[in-house]
Amino acid sequence: MKTYGRADLAFVRGEGSWLVTEDGTRYLDCASGIAVNTLGHSHPALVAALKAQADQLWHTSNLYRIPGQERVAKKLAALTGLDQVYFCNSGAEANEAAVKIARRAAFEKGEPERTTILCATGSFHGRTLGMLAATDKQSNRTGFGPMPEGFAHVTFGNLNALRAAMGPHVAAIMIEPVQGEGGARDTHEDYLRGVRSAADEFGSLVIADEVQSGIGRTGTLFAYEASGIRPDIIAVAKGLGGGFPVGAVIASEEVGNAMTPGTHGSTFAGNPLAMAVAEAVLEELSKPGFLEDVRRRAALLCDALETIATRHPDRISEVRGRGFLRGVRIAEGFDAGAIVAAMRDARLLTAPAGENTVRFLPPLIISEDEIKRAADIFETTLVAAQPEMDT
Repeated sequence: MKTYGRADLAFVRGEGSWLVTEDGTRYLDCASGIAVNTLGHSHPALVAALKAQADQLWHTSNLYRIPGQERVAKKLAALTGLDQVYFCNSGAEANEAAVKIARRAAFEKGEPERTTILCATGSFHGRTLGMLAATDKQSNRTGFGPMPEGFAHVTFGNLNALRAAMGPHVAAIMIEPVQGEGGARDTHEDYLRGVRSAADEFGSLVIADEVQSGIGRTGTLFAYEASGIRPDIIAVAKGLGGGFPVGAVIASEEVGNAMTPGTHGSTFAGNPLAMAVAEAVLEELSKPGFLEDVRRRAALLCDALETIATRHPDRISEVRGRGFLRGVRIAEGFDAGAIVAAMRDARLLTAPAGENTVRFLPPLIISEDEIKRAADIFETTLVAAQPEMDT
């Protein structure tokens, strides 16, 4: 089906931060499969883990214990300070499960009227029917109505608007600490602390959608950590498998205990292959100094983009985001999508986002030289970009 506007490129091999086509042409990958290839392409630890598991066992279903799930769940619980984990296959599934868990927790507390999930303007939580209702993008919903009820949107970053929408009907506030598809917009620490405070005051939960911002992408394992808060529920996917499809929902014991056998499930979720790779990803990220070095190199990317923005204020409105989830908002009159396409022609892969933004989502292992190369290609492409013609 014509569900994707694909570029006419086919890659057959990956090496670190690079992708290679059939004819041997190399592309510097600063899209990472949309924030997925955490450790780049063909990372030896991930390849070894997957091969070793493939030789033993692929799938049994969740009718039985899966030791890999138990190990990864313990790691995620220890890293977040939460208690229970549900595994799934994708970010949309993780967010769907997070919403179900929040509503079920309210129901089990004797508050069945708490069903509303408060989301932010500019949010993106997935493409299932439920997550289309949670996502603040009307064009994504066209032709798919009616939308499920129980979702409301408040102005991004505005605590007054959030508090005005709170009440005994709100089961949870669902927030991306750094919006990805919305244009790499950072909520900042004070706002997240305000979200936590409002949820506590009104008896609601906090769901952190870390599908794109989590697993080291912003320089800490999860983006919410910078604020010092602890969510009640965390949805994660994308980078957790480093390219292998896997998602997870992490919750406190009180919240997680609302889920009992039969309340949710998935045939493929958390199968041995996915768990082997997820465990390897977490082990690599947990190595001493790994995330510290991610922050150091991410600062180099940020500095390079800020320098370019200073040199070309007529073409760049803002550099935003955090860590290796960076967005450059292109000035009015220029098309971010066209700049992404032109950089692709120059053998640099990036991703577009909302608000006319170019996203830089490189693998966490990108080198200093590769960062400089990406910045140079971006500036050259930006300078060559032609203004859009009025029609």
